[in-house]
Amino acid sequence: MFSSIRTFSFLFGYLPVAAVKLKGFQKKKPHLSRDEYDRLVHTEPLKWAAGIMKRTKSEVSVTGLERLPEGPVLFVSNHEGNFDIPVILSSIPKPFGFISKKEVKKLPIIPVYMEDMNCVFIDRTDRRSALKSISDTAEKLKEGHSILIFPEGTRSKGAGISEFKAGFMRIASDAGVPIVPLAIKGTADIMEKNNNKIRPANVTLEVLEPIGPEIYKGMPSKEAVRFVQDTVEQALDMHSDK
Repeated sequence: MFSSIRTFSFLFGYLPVAAVKLKGFQKKKPHLSRDEYDRLVHTEPLKWAAGIMKRTKSEVSVTGLERLPEGPVLFVSNHEGNFDIPVILSSIPKPFGFISKKEVKKLPIIPVYMEDMNCVFIDRTDRRSALKSISDTAEKLKEGHSILIFPEGTRSKGAGISEFKAGFMRIASDAGVPIVPLAIKGTADIMEKNNNKIRPANVTLEVLEPIGPEIYKGMPSKEAVRFVQDTVEQALDMHSDK
């Protein structure tokens, strides 16, 4: 119970601090390059995410950071639980935005920060919105920003990986950027498996070998989607065997 109180108190208590920092960042924006501003904005979400994970008292093991390429990439990850984003934000030094459901816009401060992080909001109940999110995400990548997507669409809650939806492949193909698969395991043990009470867990995050356009564009779309999913599944299986 105390872990839950600590974590949620920090989650929302840090927002006023982040809001003040963001205003300061935005004043500097005209004087910075795109990459410089992305790195600057990323500093606060990183602190916020690291603070959240510290308060869950979870152990996070990260491998494969040396595989991160330069330039914009599409991160493609399996989706275990609500703590996937804090783990990835606090573990990967490369700035990135992500695709998020539109309901997040109702929260205070967070959506304003997400817009500066180049996040894309989607209404999953509206097919037109879903299609627009594909083109909006590809445009962010073309502009030089990295994006994270969870192609399962919903959390597995530790029940095993679900089928990847094909939209991410269209995004990557339109933008012509490398796909960087991520394999995350253990985040569901923090909350989802505990009746939504926060408990310490052992979490692993592995950055897998980038898949360049020269590889996936040479495959039929369904085959390419399956190839990325198999890559993530194989990495998760290896972590399960350890």
